[in-house]
Amino acid sequence: MQKISPFLWFDNQAEEAANFYVSVFENSEIRSVSRYGENAPVPAGTVMSVSFILDGLQVQALNGGPQFSFTEAISLFVTAETQEEIDRLWFALTVDGGEPGPCGWLKDKYGLSWQIVPPILDTLLADPDPARASRVMQAMLGMGKIDINGLRAAHDAQ
Repeated sequence: MQKISPFLWFDNQAEEAANFYVSVFENSEIRSVSRYGENAPVPAGTVMSVSFILDGLQVQALNGGPQFSFTEAISLFVTAETQEEIDRLWFALTVDGGEPGPCGWLKDKYGLSWQIVPPILDTLLADPDPARASRVMQAMLGMGKIDINGLRAAHDAQ
């Protein structure tokens, strides 16, 4: 069992969001759904929490009410190996009300921040030639969705 897992606070969309997330990522499933009982601050039977697996990561989601909302201060970092995977995840997470952001960041329709990043980015930024690494950084800073070919072109430019 995973000792530490993300705990996501939703107003009242925990089950909807969990179902959405498991539809986007492979190796994902809903594990359990618990409901509020009698004498709760919401009607009995309303979803209280959802436990789910997101591509091997255990996640908990709570319908806790509108008191708190997500900010960019925390995000889920997703390693995407190929441009096709970046494109698929970017589209899936920004569709129906999500918002693209800079440098591989986006918000989904629930306001949760994600980073969709290829591992080649770290490799190119770690180039021992500071001019190459700087060109990669400048290219990335100008991107929303990360473009692997754009990063490579910046790295290899003279």
